[in-house]
Amino acid sequence: MNGDDFREWSKRAAEWGADYRASLRDLPVRAQTEPGEIAAQLPVSPPETAEAMEAIFADFETIIMPGMTHWQHPRFFAYFPANAAPVSVIAEYLVSAMAAQCMLWQTSPAATELETRILDWLRQALGLPQGFSGVIQDSASSATLAAVLTMRERSLGWQGNEAGLSGQPALRIYCSGEVHTSIDRAIWVAGIGQANLVKIGVTGKHRAMDIAALEAAIENDISAGMKPAGIIACVGGTGVGGTDDVAAVCAVARKHDLYVHVDAAWAGSAMICPEYRELWAGIENANSVVFNPHKWLGAQFDCAAHFIREPEDLVRTLAIRPAYLQTHGKDGIINYSEWSVPLGRRFRALKLWFLIRAHGLEGLRMMIRNHVAWARKLAARLRAEPDFEITSEPMLSLFSFRYLGKGVRDVEALNQQLVKAINDDGRIYVTQTILDGVYVIRFQIGQFEVNEADIDLAFEVICEIARNL
Repeated sequence: MNGDDFREWSKRAAEWGADYRASLRDLPVRAQTEPGEIAAQLPVSPPETAEAMEAIFADFETIIMPGMTHWQHPRFFAYFPANAAPVSVIAEYLVSAMAAQCMLWQTSPAATELETRILDWLRQALGLPQGFSGVIQDSASSATLAAVLTMRERSLGWQGNEAGLSGQPALRIYCSGEVHTSIDRAIWVAGIGQANLVKIGVTGKHRAMDIAALEAAIENDISAGMKPAGIIACVGGTGVGGTDDVAAVCAVARKHDLYVHVDAAWAGSAMICPEYRELWAGIENANSVVFNPHKWLGAQFDCAAHFIREPEDLVRTLAIRPAYLQTHGKDGIINYSEWSVPLGRRFRALKLWFLIRAHGLEGLRMMIRNHVAWARKLAARLRAEPDFEITSEPMLSLFSFRYLGKGVRDVEALNQQLVKAINDDGRIYVTQTILDGVYVIRFQIGQFEVNEADIDLAFEVICEIARNL
């Protein structure tokens, strides 16, 4: 591809992207293909000679697109969103065109210095105190792994990386059963082992970790010769929004000198609204916290904001400085590759800079407040229907429900059928979870361009399909 071709196809791709975003409401939200249908249309061997871009682009439209679920669809109510505000997409065009490897300050000074400033903007927006420093990770999973590794090293006197875990007392990490499975994976990868992730029961309307049970578990482990290393608190769990009492968790951690990491991957975005910050009261006492601007704030995936109270502990855990990665003659610089597990780093700060400037914090707050209000309204409408049950109250913009039907004995099978029927219909997309052993349907509002009419349509679709089963 020469320069002229690059210019022409770049324009065409941008035009395609704008047309795609404009037509999303006309498309089914979830891919309507059957397993293997896309693969059956792809050659089993790679081409030996070059193919024309016209043919490649045509195959993209006819083969690939029918198999895509549309995460930017305004009626995507499943999982949590992976938002990409249009201005964020434009920033990513520029990042892709430059294709910089931003692992060190010297490999792209602007990327490092912008990241430092933008993370401080976010810190201020969330109301976090000045003691926190930030870094952009690819996802909350990576940030949590970094936190678990730091817990491990801190509890072992910074000898784990050097000496390994053999012969050491069993390290123990504590969390509730509401946490995301990324916590389990972090425990695996860190070598701590699933058996040493202690999941504490939950209590109350927020499904918060039982603090008395947490305290008892730590005391019992100490008595048994084990070594507590840290606690992972949850704010806005994936299932139904489980949220721990962060202040109480931190108080227990201080008593036992444990590291506290707060996973607020989805709900953290809402903390730009001061009225929601009670949900993580005490956050200033945590050692680290992560939230994903790519979930609810509008930043193109991938983009996780990881704040650390003692960044030197993170660097001590992760930094390796071979000669070829040293920056000579420069003091006081930050090399963010030393703050994360991967060495390579994309220029993720640019999309946040574009996003925050183009919408302003107040514009982003308005979006989040609307989503919360619409979720509460929809939950109230479903509650008023005689054959629906709200199984968990709205936590910000997330709630769960189930359809009871009339004279139905197997309610779980009925709701499994309902989820499938809704998603096959295509007008909206929802997912399910298990709540206290009961199969329920999750509904979460968070897509960047959703409006109230989309929520009204969701109510009609749910009721219509349920009563036609």
